[in-house]
Amino acid sequence: MEKGAAMKPSQAEVSPLSCQLGPGTHFPGKEVLHGLNICTSGSATSCEECLLIHPKCAWCSKEDFGSLRSVTSRCDFKANLVRNGCGGEFESPVSSTQVLRSLPLSSKGSSPAGSDVIQMTPQEVTVNLRPGDKTTFQLQVRQVEDYPVDLYYLMDLSLSMKDDLDNIRSLGTKLAEEMRKLTSNFRLGFGSFVDKNISPFSYTAPRYQTNPCIGYKLFPNCVPSFGFRHLLPLTDRVDSFNEEVRKQRVSRNRDAPEGGFDAVLQAAVCKEKIGWRKDALHLLVFTTDDVPHIALDGKLGGLVQPHDGQCHLNEDNEYTASNQMDYPSLALLGEKLAENNINLIFAVTKNHYMLYKSIRSKVELSVWDQPEDINLFFTATCQDGVSYPGQRKCEGLKIGDTASFEVSVEARSCPGKHAQPMFTLRPVGFRDSLEVGVTYDCRCSCSTGLEPDSARCSGNGTYVCGLCECNPSYLGTRCECQEGESQSGYQNLCREAEGKPLCSGRGQCSCNQCACFESEFGKIYGPFCECDNFSCARNKGVLCSGHGDCHCGECKCHAGYIGDNCNCSTDISTCQARDGQICSDRGHCVCGQCQCTEPGAFGETCEKCPTCLDACSTKRDCVECLLLHSGSSADNQTCQNLCKDEVITRVDTIVKDDQEAVLCFYKTAKDCVMMFTYAELPSGKSNLTVLREPECGTAPNAMTILLAVVGSIILIGLALLAIWKLLVTIHDRREFAKFQSERSRARYEMASNPLYRKPISTHTVDFTFNKFNKSYNGTVD
Repeated sequence: MEKGAAMKPSQAEVSPLSCQLGPGTHFPGKEVLHGLNICTSGSATSCEECLLIHPKCAWCSKEDFGSLRSVTSRCDFKANLVRNGCGGEFESPVSSTQVLRSLPLSSKGSSPAGSDVIQMTPQEVTVNLRPGDKTTFQLQVRQVEDYPVDLYYLMDLSLSMKDDLDNIRSLGTKLAEEMRKLTSNFRLGFGSFVDKNISPFSYTAPRYQTNPCIGYKLFPNCVPSFGFRHLLPLTDRVDSFNEEVRKQRVSRNRDAPEGGFDAVLQAAVCKEKIGWRKDALHLLVFTTDDVPHIALDGKLGGLVQPHDGQCHLNEDNEYTASNQMDYPSLALLGEKLAENNINLIFAVTKNHYMLYKSIRSKVELSVWDQPEDINLFFTATCQDGVSYPGQRKCEGLKIGDTASFEVSVEARSCPGKHAQPMFTLRPVGFRDSLEVGVTYDCRCSCSTGLEPDSARCSGNGTYVCGLCECNPSYLGTRCECQEGESQSGYQNLCREAEGKPLCSGRGQCSCNQCACFESEFGKIYGPFCECDNFSCARNKGVLCSGHGDCHCGECKCHAGYIGDNCNCSTDISTCQARDGQICSDRGHCVCGQCQCTEPGAFGETCEKCPTCLDACSTKRDCVECLLLHSGSSADNQTCQNLCKDEVITRVDTIVKDDQEAVLCFYKTAKDCVMMFTYAELPSGKSNLTVLREPECGTAPNAMTILLAVVGSIILIGLALLAIWKLLVTIHDRREFAKFQSERSRARYEMASNPLYRKPISTHTVDFTFNKFNKSYNGTVD
């Protein structure tokens, strides 16, 4: 597209549902829903105020528009203004887009003059915006083939990375071999980091100054700790990279986190020392085995000064502010990486080739310096050709693929005078960008033709856009009245009808015009103050149920609602049954709820009805007719009336694979089971799947049943006898074992018989008597 080429102005899509028109108002050839006219209800008193109400509102600047007796709003829809006699003298600007610079996309990125490589088009656009009216432009982004790549390898040289350092000694050669498969212009750089050389992050005792690994048995020798060292600027000499890596020796810090973010920030902002090319893809590979320190961690070491985001590398390419400033914050780090178009890769020491391919497979738009009063809407069209509204990135792209984006711009309001902001769209990680300049179309062209002290305004005001702006102390549509002047001759013009009060009793008549009083309940308006926006029907205390606007005592319902107080929804989706029918075809949907008319029907969608003929019963007549005339040649004529709304499919076996289908079956006169399924089609007919023949079972054999019963009784008896015998045997064995146990416990003395008694017995008698005053016990002399 050539410079200065203009794109077609876009029109904001506004449906009658979003801005309803007043009663009797219509577009030619279209029926318009009755409702509140958003343009006339805004009470605009100037052309500029009208344009801010809605992008579809227009202002009539014709001088003799309307009549003296009936007030016709100059702010209305175009069709209404034309119908009311405005002709073509109206103001209705639309938003537009103009492409100022659009260079074609490049296909290769290996040309010597890298500045000619274009990966995004267009490059400069200006949009002229009317508030609320969107304008749209297209942009394309392509990952060109053989695009230059700068890869800076940032290595953690803390002691825990010793094994990884040994593994990457030949990394440069491997990286170059793989990357040259994608680009012929590839450069490598190298830097290393450990941590801040202050306590408590590192060992600071004097004996650790030259060798912080003293006393560490596993690895007793290492170099002093340091913040960041830039070791090798970006170069295409792979052997230099390998040689520099082989020179490196690990160091040792005290805590587990490292000072990697210090190094990342310096590698991003020290562009000249690192050697970042302007026309190259910038990759920063950050290799570490632990989490980095972040902002405020430096306070542990007494560092309270925040990082300034500047380059602090000395002549020896060492970071000099390591012991002076805190670690950078994540916000500062992200800002500097994006500002310098650097893709940061948190990686281990392998698979960098695949990481590069992953970065190159995605295109994502970023927005810079977006004005606060501007809305942006994105639609991405990726390689599959499908549009994704609300998405501003494409993934899964191959190098050379083109991603397209549709960007819609909308202004929410009009800023101050002479405001011409600008914002930038840039693919993440690309140097290419699209500069979008913004101008606002908030003034009417008729406002440039001011007529001070115009004769059209009785010499007492300024004529502008069809209206008179009266000088102080003058009133009236033509500034024909002066404050304090007798107004008795004009008062009849302030009555809606003969005998009615002036200005409906809700305003003051001044120079044939009503000035309506203010009300704490809302707004009083109208040529005779006859209307307001608060005297309408309410539902549960809410004006117009919250689904409409009160206009002149009448609720103007929003789309989807009807009724005096707009409490009745016209949405029938809540009345839709599972089969897609409204109220299961047994009632009517009234205000979003089913009112069942079929006797016995109930439920939210009248889906329950025990006494109703269900669909299976209604389809049965057709199925029986098909079954009865299955072999005759006249079956089509006979069953035509019964099956006129059915699409018949006859099968040998019913397979219910359709979730929407209903399975039905019934018993025929021959005690067979007839099965069929049906499903409602969008055309209004039913898809009927019927068995060719009903399923009939064979009669049972009486002798077989008798033998089965007798055999079962015998088997049960034998089983019971076996169980009884088993229980008795178990009991006997337990009793015998008990007897044996008691017998073994009995102990008898073998030398004596407990039943034998000796033939001689001896008895002793104890007695006492007194003879000659002597006592004797048991013996007598």
